[in-house]
Amino acid sequence: MSKRWFKLFCRNQDLQLIGTLNGGQSFRWKKDEKQNQWTGVFSNKVWILQQEQDVILYKVYESKETDCNSEEYYNDLLRQYFQLDIDLESYYLQWSGKDPNFKEAAKQFYGIRILKQDITENIFSFICSQNNHISRISSMVEKLAQFYGEKICNIDDKSYYAFPNVNALAGNDIELKLRENGFGYRAKYISNSAAYIVSQGGQKWLDNLKLMTYDECKKNLMSLMGIGAKVADCICLMSLGHLDAIPVDTHIYQIAARLYMPELKKQKTVTDKIYNEIGEYFRNLYGPLAGWAHTILFCADLKKFQNTENVKKLKPRKRKLN
Repeated sequence: MSKRWFKLFCRNQDLQLIGTLNGGQSFRWKKDEKQNQWTGVFSNKVWILQQEQDVILYKVYESKETDCNSEEYYNDLLRQYFQLDIDLESYYLQWSGKDPNFKEAAKQFYGIRILKQDITENIFSFICSQNNHISRISSMVEKLAQFYGEKICNIDDKSYYAFPNVNALAGNDIELKLRENGFGYRAKYISNSAAYIVSQGGQKWLDNLKLMTYDECKKNLMSLMGIGAKVADCICLMSLGHLDAIPVDTHIYQIAARLYMPELKKQKTVTDKIYNEIGEYFRNLYGPLAGWAHTILFCADLKKFQNTENVKKLKPRKRKLN
């Protein structure tokens, strides 16, 4: 168990923690406002992150104490998780040149990263997300980890758990227990989807998703109970490398109607046709990483981020975007 602070050198304009960790991608990160630290779980480890000027300080806690894993090893995990190999600043320049609305959003929402998340956790987290708000989704995801995942460690009298594998969510009593613990109709979706994945090969079925085209991947995900087009696109974007996937929810529909596609204002519902038209519009506008660009617009539209002091604390070095 590591209690040492490690360092990952990373410019502020390349990674902004608040917009990335608190923007509705992952539901396992909590911020300690007093310490200005983020605590979360991924890769079966507990991470404590603190952003300073052009550096991420962090600690890592694991289920078994080991001195074998080096700072370089942990840095690589963080780089993969935040996809730091992608030159985000150059994409911001491209997107800002194509879209004045993006250019305005980029002034505050620089360094927003798409997290590279575990496919199992992402599927079941977003099943929980339907008709729900972030604090309740986070509570449900933590319950799944506590009930069916392996314990990692205790920190300050709080227990942390890894997210369970799909087999652990496919038991006969899963739906009943989850209903008793406030999951509502989502309990059936979780139980049924886990059982279906296991019946199709379990982890092999999940791994095969990574080999599919975007359309094939989305179609297979939508065969799971409780997963529609929007949730499937979230999973494609955040776990399967399809960075052109555009999840269209109420926020994105309103942004599209207000700023890009005024003809949508006449529509009363988001049909499949309209959903696909919005996705194609943004793909044509932003290119192969359209889903990433749309996430910045999504963050800029969230009221909790508007004019927040947290976003303004760490300013990037000034650089013109045109």
